[in-house]
Amino acid sequence: MPIQDGDFILLDYVAKVKETGNVVDTTIEDVAKREGIYDSSKFYGPMLIVVGRGWIVKGVEEALKQLEPNVEVEVEVPPEKAYGERDPGKVKILSLREFRKRGYEISVGDVVEYGGLTGVVKSISGGRVVVDFNNPLAGKTLVYKLRVVKKIEDLNEKVAALASRNLGVGLGEVGVSYNSDEKSVTIKLSPSIVTKKDIQYSKVALVSNIFELFKDSVAKVVFQEVFEKAEEKPSQ
Repeated sequence: MPIQDGDFILLDYVAKVKETGNVVDTTIEDVAKREGIYDSSKFYGPMLIVVGRGWIVKGVEEALKQLEPNVEVEVEVPPEKAYGERDPGKVKILSLREFRKRGYEISVGDVVEYGGLTGVVKSISGGRVVVDFNNPLAGKTLVYKLRVVKKIEDLNEKVAALASRNLGVGLGEVGVSYNSDEKSVTIKLSPSIVTKKDIQYSKVALVSNIFELFKDSVAKVVFQEVFEKAEEKPSQ
């Protein structure tokens, strides 16, 4: 059955800029390391996409509806269906003094936040800082290599995949059980998850997604923090 809006899928992809061939994003750890874009703070593995939610660029989401699981395809995505065209109006000239007032010592190439926006410092001269607030991939045609690893049907698996995405952990690190009589979901968290930075914000976002995506099936979400005593090694 074709993939359609509302489907939960696990997607592996490699994205590169058509003009240069440079890989700019991937879900595959080995590829990230080989291409020099590995981020130790990022979780690698097939990404959960709920089709139709805008969780990935429009051109890829459109292509997903033509795919079957475990068939690898290559899709070319123009700027208007990726990160948009470059907007010259998003290149701003700011005061270096303002950055220093905020405790920033900046250099060309730094990523900075200003006025709620994120941009890249392009030049610094005469007390002026040129910052480009365009997405770095704006104006670029991208080529995606896509493979739908799995289409998820089971509610427990869907919630586990959603928890993996929101909490930034592996699929195997979250336990999920659903009680249909109570319309409740219990999510078991290990100590390594409980101690993650900003975990409370991530849990709130997860609950919001669960209530929105399973509004007819889930009325309560329970988190269980599971601590297990390590087995003692027998004395020699």
